[in-house]
Amino acid sequence: MPSRTVSVPGKIILSGDHAVVSGFPGIAMPSRQRLTVTFEERDSGTLELRCDPSMTHPAWQNYLDRIVRESEKIADRKWFGTITIENDIPIGKGMGSSTAAVIAIARCLFGEGCENHAQQIEDAVNPGNSGLDFAVIWNNRPLRFQRGHEPKDIALPSSLEQEMILIDTGMPRETTPELVAWVQARKKELMPFFEIIGRCTERIEGGEPLASVIPDHHRAQVALGVVPQRVQRLIEGMEEMRGAAKVIGAGGRTGCSGVVLGLHKDSEALRFISERSGFSIVH
Repeated sequence: MPSRTVSVPGKIILSGDHAVVSGFPGIAMPSRQRLTVTFEERDSGTLELRCDPSMTHPAWQNYLDRIVRESEKIADRKWFGTITIENDIPIGKGMGSSTAAVIAIARCLFGEGCENHAQQIEDAVNPGNSGLDFAVIWNNRPLRFQRGHEPKDIALPSSLEQEMILIDTGMPRETTPELVAWVQARKKELMPFFEIIGRCTERIEGGEPLASVIPDHHRAQVALGVVPQRVQRLIEGMEEMRGAAKVIGAGGRTGCSGVVLGLHKDSEALRFISERSGFSIVH
Protein backbone atom coordinates (compact mmCIF):
# COMPACT_ATOMS: atom_id res chain seq x y z
CA MET A 1 0.00 0.00 0.00
CA PRO A 2 1.28 3.57 -0.65
CA SER A 3 2.99 5.46 2.15
CA ARG A 4 1.83 8.85 3.44
CA THR A 5 4.10 11.60 4.78
CA VAL A 6 3.02 14.66 6.77
CA SER A 7 5.26 17.48 8.06
CA VAL A 8 4.10 20.10 10.58
CA PRO A 9 5.83 23.00 12.36
CA GLY A 10 6.32 23.72 16.01
CA LYS A 11 5.06 27.02 17.41
CA ILE A 12 6.52 30.21 18.90
CA ILE A 13 4.31 32.17 21.30
CA LEU A 14 4.86 35.89 20.90
CA SER A 15 2.31 36.82 23.58
CA GLY A 16 -0.23 35.10 25.78
CA ASP A 17 1.74 32.48 27.72
CA HIS A 18 -0.40 31.20 30.67
CA ALA A 19 -2.89 34.07 30.23
CA VAL A 20 -4.50 32.29 27.24
CA VAL A 21 -5.61 29.48 29.57
CA SER A 22 -7.58 32.11 31.52
CA GLY A 23 -9.33 33.47 28.42
CA PHE A 24 -6.99 36.29 27.40
CA PRO A 25 -5.87 36.62 23.76
CA GLY A 26 -2.50 35.45 22.54
CA ILE A 27 -0.43 35.53 19.36
CA ALA A 28 1.76 32.73 18.03
CA MET A 29 3.53 31.81 14.82
CA PRO A 30 4.76 28.53 13.32
CA SER A 31 8.44 27.71 13.74
CA ARG A 32 10.99 26.67 11.14
CA GLN A 33 11.60 23.52 13.19
CA ARG A 34 9.33 20.67 12.08
CA LEU A 35 8.13 17.18 12.93
CA THR A 36 7.61 14.74 10.03
CA VAL A 37 5.66 11.48 10.15
CA THR A 38 5.62 8.79 7.48
CA PHE A 39 3.05 5.97 7.61
CA GLU A 40 3.72 2.87 5.52
CA GLU A 41 0.47 0.95 5.79
CA ARG A 42 0.01 -2.79 5.52
CA ASP A 43 -3.15 -4.91 5.40
CA SER A 44 -2.31 -6.94 8.49
CA GLY A 45 0.31 -7.66 11.13
CA THR A 46 1.37 -5.10 13.73
CA LEU A 47 1.93 -1.35 13.96
CA GLU A 48 5.56 -0.42 14.58
CA LEU A 49 6.64 3.02 15.83
CA ARG A 50 10.12 4.12 14.73
CA CYS A 51 10.95 7.22 16.74
CA ASP A 52 13.36 10.07 16.20
CA PRO A 53 16.32 9.88 18.65
CA SER A 54 14.86 12.90 20.47
CA MET A 55 11.80 10.82 21.35
CA THR A 56 13.33 7.65 22.73
CA HIS A 57 12.61 8.50 26.39
CA PRO A 58 10.04 6.01 27.79
CA ALA A 59 7.64 8.87 28.62
CA TRP A 60 7.61 9.91 24.97
CA GLN A 61 7.20 6.33 23.82
CA ASN A 62 4.15 6.07 26.04
CA TYR A 63 2.83 9.41 24.77
CA LEU A 64 3.10 8.35 21.12
CA ASP A 65 1.44 5.02 21.94
CA ARG A 66 -1.44 6.96 23.51
CA ILE A 67 -1.88 9.03 20.35
CA VAL A 68 -2.16 5.84 18.30
CA ARG A 69 -4.58 4.23 20.78
CA GLU A 70 -6.82 7.31 20.77
CA SER A 71 -6.74 7.30 16.96
CA GLU A 72 -7.81 3.67 16.86
CA LYS A 73 -10.57 4.36 19.37
CA ILE A 74 -11.97 7.17 17.21
CA ALA A 75 -11.66 5.15 13.98
CA ASP A 76 -12.92 1.95 15.62
CA ARG A 77 -10.23 0.03 13.80
CA LYS A 78 -6.59 -1.05 13.97
CA TRP A 79 -3.83 0.22 11.70
CA PHE A 80 -0.96 -2.00 10.55
CA GLY A 81 2.41 -1.03 9.18
CA THR A 82 5.19 1.36 10.26
CA ILE A 83 5.02 4.91 11.57
CA THR A 84 8.38 6.69 11.29
CA ILE A 85 8.94 10.03 13.05
CA GLU A 86 11.67 12.57 12.27
CA ASN A 87 11.85 15.66 14.45
CA ASP A 88 13.86 18.83 14.98
CA ILE A 89 11.43 20.62 17.33
CA PRO A 90 12.97 20.82 20.83
CA ILE A 91 11.17 18.33 23.06
CA GLY A 92 9.41 19.55 26.20
CA LYS A 93 10.71 23.12 25.87
CA GLY A 94 7.65 25.17 24.92
CA MET A 95 7.62 24.82 21.14
CA GLY A 96 4.63 22.53 20.75
CA SER A 97 6.34 19.21 20.03
CA SER A 98 3.59 17.21 21.74
CA THR A 99 0.81 18.86 19.72
CA ALA A 100 2.85 18.59 16.51
CA ALA A 101 3.05 14.83 17.06
CA VAL A 102 -0.73 14.62 17.51
CA ILE A 103 -1.47 16.54 14.32
CA ALA A 104 1.13 14.83 12.13
CA ILE A 105 0.14 11.30 13.22
CA ALA A 106 -3.58 12.07 12.88
CA ARG A 107 -3.14 13.45 9.36
CA CYS A 108 -1.15 10.37 8.36
CA LEU A 109 -3.80 8.01 9.69
CA PHE A 110 -7.03 9.88 8.90
CA GLY A 111 -6.05 12.17 6.02
CA GLU A 112 -5.61 15.93 5.71
CA GLY A 113 -9.17 16.96 6.62
CA CYS A 114 -9.20 15.36 10.07
CA GLU A 115 -9.23 18.47 12.25
CA ASN A 116 -12.05 17.28 14.51
CA HIS A 117 -10.40 13.89 15.04
CA ALA A 118 -7.03 15.50 15.72
CA GLN A 119 -8.63 17.90 18.23
CA GLN A 120 -10.27 14.94 20.01
CA ILE A 121 -6.89 13.25 20.32
CA GLU A 122 -5.24 16.48 21.53
CA ASP A 123 -7.88 16.90 24.25
CA ALA A 124 -7.42 13.28 25.34
CA VAL A 125 -3.61 13.24 25.53
CA ASN A 126 -3.10 16.91 26.54
CA PRO A 127 -6.05 17.64 28.84
CA GLY A 128 -6.47 21.28 29.79
CA ASN A 129 -4.60 22.56 26.73
CA SER A 130 -5.37 26.18 25.82
CA GLY A 131 -5.98 25.43 22.14
CA LEU A 132 -3.37 27.95 20.96
CA ASP A 133 -0.73 25.36 20.03
CA PHE A 134 -3.25 23.30 18.08
CA ALA A 135 -4.61 26.29 16.14
CA VAL A 136 -1.21 27.59 15.03
CA ILE A 137 0.30 24.21 14.19
CA TRP A 138 -2.83 22.97 12.39
CA ASN A 139 -3.14 26.15 10.29
CA ASN A 140 0.62 26.69 9.87
CA ARG A 141 0.38 30.49 9.95
CA PRO A 142 0.56 33.31 12.53
CA LEU A 143 -2.69 33.65 14.46
CA ARG A 144 -4.37 35.67 17.16
CA PHE A 145 -6.05 33.13 19.42
CA GLN A 146 -8.60 33.49 22.20
CA ARG A 147 -10.68 30.74 23.75
CA GLY A 148 -14.28 30.80 22.54
CA HIS A 149 -13.40 32.80 19.41
CA GLU A 150 -12.35 31.82 15.90
CA PRO A 151 -8.58 32.19 15.42
CA LYS A 152 -7.70 35.26 13.34
CA ASP A 153 -4.84 35.69 10.89
CA ILE A 154 -2.38 38.34 11.98
CA ALA A 155 0.34 40.09 9.98
CA LEU A 156 3.78 40.15 11.59
CA PRO A 157 6.74 42.34 10.64
CA SER A 158 8.60 41.00 7.61
CA SER A 159 11.90 41.53 9.45
CA LEU A 160 10.89 39.37 12.42
CA GLU A 161 12.63 36.14 11.37
CA GLN A 162 15.88 38.00 10.65
CA GLU A 163 15.81 39.71 14.06
CA MET A 164 14.83 36.72 16.20
CA ILE A 165 16.88 33.97 17.76
CA LEU A 166 15.77 30.94 19.78
CA ILE A 167 17.87 30.05 22.83
CA ASP A 168 17.63 26.65 24.50
CA THR A 169 17.99 27.20 28.25
CA GLY A 170 17.45 23.52 29.04
CA MET A 171 14.64 21.20 30.09
CA PRO A 172 12.33 22.56 32.81
CA ARG A 173 12.10 20.38 35.92
CA GLU A 174 8.30 20.61 35.77
CA THR A 175 6.02 19.45 32.96
CA THR A 176 3.75 21.91 31.17
CA PRO A 177 0.60 20.50 32.86
CA GLU A 178 2.28 20.86 36.27
CA LEU A 179 3.25 24.47 35.59
CA VAL A 180 -0.17 25.37 34.20
CA ALA A 181 -1.87 23.84 37.25
CA TRP A 182 0.50 25.69 39.61
CA VAL A 183 -0.16 29.03 37.93
CA GLN A 184 -3.92 28.48 37.67
CA ALA A 185 -4.09 27.59 41.38
CA ARG A 186 -3.02 31.20 42.04
CA LYS A 187 -5.24 32.67 39.34
CA LYS A 188 -6.95 35.26 41.53
CA GLU A 189 -3.73 36.82 42.83
CA LEU A 190 -2.06 36.62 39.41
CA MET A 191 -4.94 38.19 37.45
CA PRO A 192 -3.22 41.64 37.16
CA PHE A 193 -0.29 39.96 35.37
CA PHE A 194 -2.60 37.98 33.06
CA GLU A 195 -4.17 41.33 32.19
CA ILE A 196 -0.74 42.79 31.37
CA ILE A 197 -0.04 39.84 29.08
CA GLY A 198 -3.44 40.27 27.43
CA ARG A 199 -2.68 43.94 26.81
CA CYS A 200 0.64 42.95 25.26
CA THR A 201 -1.32 40.97 22.67
CA GLU A 202 -3.51 44.01 21.97
CA ARG A 203 -0.43 46.23 21.61
CA ILE A 204 1.10 43.87 19.05
CA GLU A 205 -2.24 43.77 17.18
CA GLY A 206 -2.23 47.55 17.19
CA GLY A 207 1.13 47.64 15.42
CA GLU A 208 3.43 48.46 18.33
CA PRO A 209 6.95 47.08 17.70
CA LEU A 210 7.52 43.70 19.31
CA ALA A 211 10.79 44.89 20.82
CA SER A 212 8.91 47.44 22.94
CA VAL A 213 6.16 45.00 23.99
CA ILE A 214 8.23 41.92 24.85
CA PRO A 215 9.97 43.42 27.95
CA ASP A 216 6.60 44.11 29.63
CA HIS A 217 5.44 40.60 28.74
CA HIS A 218 8.64 39.15 30.21
CA ARG A 219 8.19 41.03 33.50
CA ALA A 220 4.65 39.70 33.81
CA GLN A 221 5.98 36.16 33.29
CA VAL A 222 8.57 36.78 36.00
CA ALA A 223 5.71 37.81 38.33
CA LEU A 224 3.93 34.54 37.49
CA GLY A 225 7.01 32.71 38.82
CA VAL A 226 7.88 30.83 35.59
CA VAL A 227 11.20 32.49 34.71
CA PRO A 228 14.08 31.09 36.83
CA GLN A 229 16.86 33.36 38.07
CA ARG A 230 19.45 32.08 35.59
CA VAL A 231 17.13 32.82 32.68
CA GLN A 232 16.25 36.23 34.13
CA ARG A 233 19.97 37.09 34.13
CA LEU A 234 20.25 36.01 30.49
CA ILE A 235 17.33 38.25 29.49
CA GLU A 236 18.70 41.15 31.55
CA GLY A 237 21.94 40.88 29.57
CA MET A 238 20.01 40.97 26.31
CA GLU A 239 18.06 44.03 27.42
CA GLU A 240 21.31 45.79 28.35
CA MET A 241 22.30 45.29 24.70
CA ARG A 242 19.02 46.94 23.64
CA GLY A 243 17.45 43.63 22.77
CA ALA A 244 14.29 42.00 24.12
CA ALA A 245 13.51 38.44 25.14
CA LYS A 246 10.88 36.21 26.74
CA VAL A 247 10.21 32.57 27.55
CA ILE A 248 7.95 31.17 24.80
CA GLY A 249 6.16 28.39 26.66
CA ALA A 250 5.11 27.39 30.15
CA GLY A 251 8.58 28.22 31.51
CA GLY A 252 9.97 26.69 34.67
CA ARG A 253 10.07 27.38 38.40
CA THR A 254 13.77 26.71 39.00
CA GLY A 255 16.80 25.96 36.85
CA CYS A 256 15.69 25.95 33.22
CA SER A 257 12.72 27.29 31.31
CA GLY A 258 12.87 25.71 27.87
CA VAL A 259 13.26 27.97 24.84
CA VAL A 260 13.62 31.75 25.02
CA LEU A 261 12.83 34.05 22.10
CA GLY A 262 15.35 36.87 21.67
CA LEU A 263 14.87 39.92 19.45
CA HIS A 264 17.58 42.29 18.24
CA LYS A 265 18.35 44.06 14.96
CA ASP A 266 21.67 42.21 15.15
CA SER A 267 20.67 38.70 16.21
CA GLU A 268 24.33 37.67 16.23
CA ALA A 269 24.80 39.89 19.29
CA LEU A 270 22.23 37.79 21.15
CA ARG A 271 23.86 34.59 19.90
CA PHE A 272 27.14 35.73 21.44
CA ILE A 273 25.68 36.55 24.86
CA SER A 274 23.64 33.31 24.91
CA GLU A 275 26.60 31.07 24.13
CA ARG A 276 28.79 33.01 26.57
CA SER A 277 26.18 32.27 29.25
CA GLY A 278 26.37 28.54 28.47
CA PHE A 279 23.15 28.24 26.44
CA SER A 280 22.79 26.71 22.98
CA ILE A 281 20.97 28.07 19.94
CA VAL A 282 17.99 26.29 18.39
CA HIS A 283 18.72 25.76 14.68
